[in-house]
Amino acid sequence: MFNPTREEVRRFFCDTWKKKTVDQILTPLEMIASDWMVEHPEYHTLLADPEGAVAQDYTPERGETNPFLHLSMHLSISEQISIDQPPGIKSIAKALAQKLGSEHEAQHAMMECLGQVMWEAQREGQALSPEKYLEALKRLN
Repeated sequence: MFNPTREEVRRFFCDTWKKKTVDQILTPLEMIASDWMVEHPEYHTLLADPEGAVAQDYTPERGETNPFLHLSMHLSISEQISIDQPPGIKSIAKALAQKLGSEHEAQHAMMECLGQVMWEAQREGQALSPEKYLEALKRLN
């Protein structure tokens, strides 16, 4: 299993953004990531500054959203939907996108659920529960 460092994740997004802005060929994962980056223009300046991106800290005390965590969650949810894992997430995401009027808004709502079950799993020292995740997602519809 691949477990990238904080710096590797940030460099992936910054390198992908650079490739996107100069029209270089992107890998399939980079294509998905760049689509989400386009949806978040508030991150473009940061993504264009790899050294600044790597050095930046995002702490709860500062009250800022970590753009790299946010984009990583978009990637994760996109992958979950594409392979329908956990089973049923694809139909939940589709219904939620229809309800909220966009895939983007649906993913933001789904992120809240993912973040919550991740936090609970970490707090309890256990693996993430797909069942709890799906239960939380179903409550969104």
